[in-house]
Amino acid sequence: MAKPRSPKKFDVAHSYAVRLMQHLVVPTFVIDPQRRVVIWNRACERLTGVAASEVIGTTKHWQAFYGTKRHCLADLVALDLPEQLPELYSEYAARGHNGLGFSAENWCVMPKLGNQLYLAIDAGPIHDEVGNLIAVVETLRDLTDQKRAEMALKELATKDGLTGLSNRRAFDQKLMTEWSRAQRTQQPLSLLFLDVDHFKLFNDRHGHQTGDECLRAVAGVVSRHAWRPLDLATRYGGEEFALVMPEMSSEEACAVAEAIRNAILDLQIAHGAEGAGKHVTLSVGVASHIPAEADDRPDRLLGSADQALYAAKRLGRNRVISAEQMLAEFARLDRDTTEVPGSKSRKSA
Repeated sequence: MAKPRSPKKFDVAHSYAVRLMQHLVVPTFVIDPQRRVVIWNRACERLTGVAASEVIGTTKHWQAFYGTKRHCLADLVALDLPEQLPELYSEYAARGHNGLGFSAENWCVMPKLGNQLYLAIDAGPIHDEVGNLIAVVETLRDLTDQKRAEMALKELATKDGLTGLSNRRAFDQKLMTEWSRAQRTQQPLSLLFLDVDHFKLFNDRHGHQTGDECLRAVAGVVSRHAWRPLDLATRYGGEEFALVMPEMSSEEACAVAEAIRNAILDLQIAHGAEGAGKHVTLSVGVASHIPAEADDRPDRLLGSADQALYAAKRLGRNRVISAEQMLAEFARLDRDTTEVPGSKSRKSA
């Protein structure tokens, strides 16, 4: 049987531990089983701008990190609520029980400082000899600079340098993700291919610098019409743009396409090259599909949108054609020909 420690020795050890924790360079705070703050060290004061006197003896430690009341990581350890980790943290790990605690990463709004910090957080329980919880220790590391650098690199890898829209790589990733989601939810996935009409003639007449300005203006219009969080506006290549619109029917996607086409007309960007109109116009192909089978591939959606854009070009440009409309339009135009839409490059149309 273990010999009990004397109260005097315990008080000395406790006092030493508190002083040690106060001088740690790592921002640290400690809560008791009732989730009241018992230690708020100096590094934590510097990180949060919140003095220890404001939180010691209270359960208001959340106010140092968030604008609205919510659990901190130490609270989840004290309450044994690992199931709330996904709701509260962008990155997390539940390291199990038996004193191992949780770790997480998150953007914190830091109300006292008036800025945002990306913090790496570790929280672990302290138990007595018989396994009763006596405290939870939370430590914090400021990873804001690293996170912003990571975000900047990611943006460089997925953004088009000229227009600021997502690039082809981001488009391919997004299409695969949304296609898989559409397979699970059985909701339609719509795709718009948008092409600036007679752009080579525009460049030849006005020069490449003005051509770049034209593309940026078109990109701005396309981006403004990707207003939902799930939508993705992309510079697909050259003068061609793409808009991925999950959970949107063909009719709704066509309405968006018409709004974009009209917005380009409203810009009244002067064209005037021989064989083109007075102003820059846009042709749009629209396709919408609900993946029916497990082996159904997004190439089917790409092909349909591509052929619809070819049809819009061949039928006179400055128009929106959906894959559903395409067959009817070609049947009317080409009753006596066997030409298959898409058998020649749409760029030559």
